[in-house]
Amino acid sequence: MTQLTFFVGVDIASASFIACIGTTPWKLTVKAMKFDNHEDGFASFLGWLQAHSLAPEKTVVCMENTGVYSEGLAYFLSASGYAVAVEPPLNIQRKFPANASKTDELDCQYIAEYACRYVDKLAFWKPRAEILEKVKVLLTTRQHFSTQLTGHKNALHAINRKKVSPDLAKQVHQDMIQQIAKHIKTIDKEIRHLIENDPTFKQTLLLLLSVPGIGLQLAAHLLIVMQETLDPRTLAAFIGICPIKHESGTSVFSTPTSRHYGPPVLRKLLYLSACSVRTHKKHFQQYFFRKLAEGKHKKVALNNIQNKILKIACAVVRTQKPYIPNYVSVNPLVFQKTLT
Repeated sequence: MTQLTFFVGVDIASASFIACIGTTPWKLTVKAMKFDNHEDGFASFLGWLQAHSLAPEKTVVCMENTGVYSEGLAYFLSASGYAVAVEPPLNIQRKFPANASKTDELDCQYIAEYACRYVDKLAFWKPRAEILEKVKVLLTTRQHFSTQLTGHKNALHAINRKKVSPDLAKQVHQDMIQQIAKHIKTIDKEIRHLIENDPTFKQTLLLLLSVPGIGLQLAAHLLIVMQETLDPRTLAAFIGICPIKHESGTSVFSTPTSRHYGPPVLRKLLYLSACSVRTHKKHFQQYFFRKLAEGKHKKVALNNIQNKILKIACAVVRTQKPYIPNYVSVNPLVFQKTLT
């Protein structure tokens, strides 16, 4: 990529977005302008960029991650050849005064200035493969149905314990439980069908499924996040299972703990996976008790197992070799000494 000269800040809302242009060293050159947040508005925005002679190879368009609101514009700009940076809102907010005025025009200026000053730290956005986007939507839908299924089961359990309750209420909950369970099975079949139709993703799925404790749901979630990196430490920090120190001077000290945010479904699936292998896999069970013998708390030992599963998953995908249950890692120096 050639040196970036123009920085476009975009503040996105549901129905519209506002954009302005700055250059390096930072200077606002084109004031904010409003566009509609749909295909016609995207075309007008592209014409506006071209009218100000913003060549794609010298321009970066930066916006906050607002989910589905920013997704359409990001896809459009990427297809048009522009570099797109979709940043977490907190990253941008921390770089500017908290007591400053807040308007849409100022927000897009802050975003453009952030892109200019921290261009070396921008993570440029790339569209996911269509299959992975479909899998991600299906996983989200499945999670919604799972939440509803649990709610209906709890409600039915409460009704069954009441002395007086109408049969209609029981029947409605039972019907909903059956329908939702059927939909969840259909979604699982479709997720597997989508992945298995692509040879590359199918191979990765089979490798992940070879790891103890990893089922279809966890494998599908990992398949998506592993498109960004295969470094287990980076993934552990992203998921929220990496203990982080909090120390300062002599008065601020707390036990290292993982951050309390990240993808909650993926974190939950990894926790359930760790609980499963601790119970059913001898190797992990021995590892768990060894950590307890070292004085670690049960939750810390389970967290260690989660990180171990994640490390193995990254290794099998990186090496393109399935998990070997009885594999033993040997230090090459020790092995060489035994030969001599």
